[in-house]
Amino acid sequence: MISGNFIDPVSESSTNLSKLIVCLTGMPGAGKSTIANGLKEKGFEIINMGDAVRAEAEKRNLEPTGQNLGKLMLELREKNGPGAVAELIKPSIENSNSNVIVIDGIRSNDEIKVLKKSANVKLLSILASTDTRFTFLHERGRSDDPKSREIFEERDNRELSVGVGKSIESADESISNNELTKDELIEVAYQVIQSWKE
Repeated sequence: MISGNFIDPVSESSTNLSKLIVCLTGMPGAGKSTIANGLKEKGFEIINMGDAVRAEAEKRNLEPTGQNLGKLMLELREKNGPGAVAELIKPSIENSNSNVIVIDGIRSNDEIKVLKKSANVKLLSILASTDTRFTFLHERGRSDDPKSREIFEERDNRELSVGVGKSIESADESISNNELTKDELIEVAYQVIQSWKE
């Protein structure tokens, strides 16, 4: 970073400005993974923050339930700082040859700060109503997806407690996923990323 005649050697040497990291943020069930999966089919490299936590759970022989993964996420942040989950994926970013990497599941601005040390970062938030999100998660049925409204609300509160609301507010662009088809959602995200590449 250059400020007047002063050059910050850490920022200047460690940030690869030719590499674009697109961070998808939003509440659980908003459509982040749908976008990530669709972009993967278009040839984008995808890194999933939840997968990083699931891999850590596997190392610790923890069953990947929503409750266990939530506790582990909070434990990692408490022990290693609020950007801890982003630190887990940094090696994958730095070893990647791709010019555009899509990160699925950013939950805080502290994670974004960690990623900005590796590349140029843009934040795309996905917005959806509570009913849309609950219906999607209930139908998806992944091991950590909520089986009831009560568990769904607990998960929302946990996500908000680690800062996802602030990430959503500070996004460079937002997409409303209340009335889009799956293909439309993916295409809108794709066009946003294309505009950032130019």
